[in-house]
Amino acid sequence: MSQIGLSRPTQRAPKREIFGWAMFDFANQAYTLLIVTVIFGELFTTVIVGDRGDDYRLGNLLWSLSISTGYLLVVISAPLFGAIMDFSAAKKRFLFASYVLTVISTALLYFVAPGYIVLGMLLLVVSNYAYSVGESFIASFLPELGPSRDLGTISGIGWALGYVGGLFAAGFTLAYLGDATAENFDRIRWVGPFAAAFFLVAAIPTFVWLKERGVPRALPAGQTYFRAGLARLQTTWEELRQFRDLSIFLVSVLFAMAGISIIITFAFIYGAQVIGWDESVRNIMFIVVQITAAVGAIGFGFLQDRLGAKFTYQCALGLWVLAILAIWGTPVVTEAINAAFGVDWEAQHLFLVVGCLAGLSLGSSQSASRALVGILAPASKAAEFYGFWGLANKLAGVIGILGLGLLQAAVGLQASILFCAALFIMAMLICLAVSQARGQARAEEWDSRNKNNGFTHV
Repeated sequence: MSQIGLSRPTQRAPKREIFGWAMFDFANQAYTLLIVTVIFGELFTTVIVGDRGDDYRLGNLLWSLSISTGYLLVVISAPLFGAIMDFSAAKKRFLFASYVLTVISTALLYFVAPGYIVLGMLLLVVSNYAYSVGESFIASFLPELGPSRDLGTISGIGWALGYVGGLFAAGFTLAYLGDATAENFDRIRWVGPFAAAFFLVAAIPTFVWLKERGVPRALPAGQTYFRAGLARLQTTWEELRQFRDLSIFLVSVLFAMAGISIIITFAFIYGAQVIGWDESVRNIMFIVVQITAAVGAIGFGFLQDRLGAKFTYQCALGLWVLAILAIWGTPVVTEAINAAFGVDWEAQHLFLVVGCLAGLSLGSSQSASRALVGILAPASKAAEFYGFWGLANKLAGVIGILGLGLLQAAVGLQASILFCAALFIMAMLICLAVSQARGQARAEEWDSRNKNNGFTHV
């Protein structure tokens, strides 16, 4: 069996296509922010479950179980889907299926009322799975949109546009739907349908302008795409060992994304439960994080194409370590400042400064990670290797979110947040063994050989 190889492009795709690709990041931020980060997480833990007498530890644990289960399903399915997509040239169809499932399951969150814990967990698992596997699908298009030297900028554009989308989606929600409280439940329950509608409409340019460049192959008699996908997945796993730097980097990503997944999932829960912020401060924090994350994605994407993706990624991880220490120390530092200078500052106001650092770290690290995979992976196997990138990301989510859920049940949320700093330090140490130049040369040599041969054996 054979597949016609894809060579790396020598110039950027048309601006309209890049914009269409980036609009998926714009659209899916409605789910990330409204459901996972800002609104529904707090609503689920404090109202749907509502174990206030136990510091919401049960709600936090059930929340972490729901989100991590969705990620676990991605771990199981994404690499196989990647192999099938490369084999059948069906990346766009898989992306569309994940998009439809995300929209439907997110809209159904409207029916999750206080006490409907099982229904809430089920819909969270389905919607988070569909959203998360779609992230892997859209990322697999990145290497086709430009030469390696431009992938940092293109990836940064996508992440930055995503944060702008988050500003639109969550800004409307925070302004018109109000706080995540039991008293305001009849209004705030509309957060699911609104996130679904935003995603539904905003992603339309992706499916209009993004091209499917793969060439499908005819299956031998008696064989299915599933079996062909399994066979190619096995081959990809064996071939991954030939890409030493990509393999090491994916292990680093596992640790880094475990920490990032915790922050994305628990940051606003932390603000509500540990910092005890007001609704107005929460809204300002959201705006601060979105703006600084967009700046980080664009700014570090620009630096990445000039200083190297690995260097940029390492700098972003260093920022994360500082941000985590600042998040953990905010209550203590606030007390120390008040005692030393005779002022009456509140921890929630100092926490806004910490949010700037966290936002820069978030935008820069996510953009650099996605682009570096595009540099180290051969274009002819992009969907498969991005499937493994998705696996590393979501396995990280399982490890990080479930790990924090168990830790906070034992020692509380504030102390357990230091787990993130340890994860980012491990990611930095592992990435020291990655050579971007060597890995990029290996990927280009692979593509050149397959182009010359005219096919890739499976």
